[in-house]
Amino acid sequence: EDMPKPTAPSSGVVVQVMATGVCRSDWHGWKGHDSDIIDHGLPFVPGHEVSGVIVEVGSDVTTFKLGDRVAVPFILSCGQCFMCSTHNRPTICEKQEQPGFTLYGSFAEYLALPRAERNLSLIPDGVSFIEAAALGCRFTTAFRAVVQQGGIALHTTVAIFGCGGLGLSCVMIAAAYGAKQIIAVDVSDLALEKAKEVGATDVINAKTID
Repeated sequence: EDMPKPTAPSSGVVVQVMATGVCRSDWHGWKGHDSDIIDHGLPFVPGHEVSGVIVEVGSDVTTFKLGDRVAVPFILSCGQCFMCSTHNRPTICEKQEQPGFTLYGSFAEYLALPRAERNLSLIPDGVSFIEAAALGCRFTTAFRAVVQQGGIALHTTVAIFGCGGLGLSCVMIAAAYGAKQIIAVDVSDLALEKAKEVGATDVINAKTID
C-alpha cells in the first residue's frame, strides 16, 4: 500500500531506509499483543531495526545534515524524565517513542524520527547499513541485560544461554567490558562456533551434557 512520504518533525529527520530487520517484537505487534500499536490504530507500519540516509532535516536539528548515514535505536528517549535524567537509563525512558510501535516504522521507504540529536548515531566508515540496523534493538537490549541489570565488571564471569542474535550481542558486550570468562550455552554447534568467534571463552552444547 502506498503511504504519503513523511515530513521531518522540528526535532527530527526523515531517513531513507537502507536496511531494516525483522524482530520477534514485530510478530507480537502483528498478532495484536502490543498496546502501543492497538492505541495507535490502523493503518500502521511496523519495523524498528533500521539504518538509513538522512533526506530531510527538521528546523531545530543542527548536528545532522542531508546525506548522513545513521543508525537508529529502538527507543527514542526524551532525556528529561526521571529514568533518563536521574538514572541514565534511556532504554526505559518514561516518555519514549518507538518506530514501529508508537510511530510508523521502518517497513517503508522513508521514516520520520523525532528527537534525532539525542538518539541517532552516525555510522562509521566501514560499517554497512545491514550491520548498523542490527545495533538499535538487539544491542541495546543486550546492553541493558548485561551492563545495567547484570552489573558486569572487569574480570567477572558471565554465562549466556542462547546464542541467537541477542545472545551473541550479549557475548560481544561482555567481551567489550572485559569479562574474564564468557560461557556460551546453546544446542547448536554452529551457534556456539559463532559465539567463540565474537568473544566467548568457553562453549557448552546443552544437548550433549546432563
